[in-house]
Amino acid sequence: MKLKCIITDDEPLAGEGLARHIKVVDYLELIGVVQNPVELDQLMETEKPDLIFLDIEMPLMSGMELLHLKNALPMVILTTAYPNYALEAFQFDVIDYLLKPITFNRFFKAVKKARELYLLKNQKLPHTPITPPEPDYFFIKSEGKYEKIRTDAINYIQSLQNYVIIHTDRGKFMTLMSLKSLEENLDAEQFLRVHKSYLVAIAKVTRFENSELKIGEDLIPISRMNKDFVMEKLLGERYLGR
Repeated sequence: MKLKCIITDDEPLAGEGLARHIKVVDYLELIGVVQNPVELDQLMETEKPDLIFLDIEMPLMSGMELLHLKNALPMVILTTAYPNYALEAFQFDVIDYLLKPITFNRFFKAVKKARELYLLKNQKLPHTPITPPEPDYFFIKSEGKYEKIRTDAINYIQSLQNYVIIHTDRGKFMTLMSLKSLEENLDAEQFLRVHKSYLVAIAKVTRFENSELKIGEDLIPISRMNKDFVMEKLLGERYLGR
């Protein structure tokens, strides 16, 4: 990335000095040297500079008059032999105010500031593919192996004395665990206890009535004690009938 620069100065020696400074800095590129703001305005019709070195005292129009007239200028570094314009100049958000004769150290400090502002305004963040978060999961020990169970793959869980059978999209898995302890570790907004022996995934229920519900091809009993709560939880605000 190079900042395209234009020098606007009616003093040839001053312009040559700035041109030498620009040549030393690898991220600067000199695209034009003009002697007054009128020539600058004409050049900007064909060139698109990123940074202008603008003298203040010039024939036809001063640098300050140009700042008053032009609202949409690129970044500007003022160059002048007169310190008394500094306060007024910074009201136009100029990058810096360099007093002649301009040393390289002072010049470099100003253009470094311009480069940082340019990068800040034009930074392009690298495109990073958005990786969806992995669904919640847990591991159980089933038939001597540790099985990863994704919660969004669970259809329902059945209690069988001291064991539970977890029915999932990819099969059944039996493990030594109580239904109560498993229920405590699952999201109550996603799983519903419909019977003392059954915990179901709400999203997987396709049909239900007073005493049973259906998940896939399986029928799950609903206990009398839980019936009203189950109906309220399953219907919620999604029931459109009367």
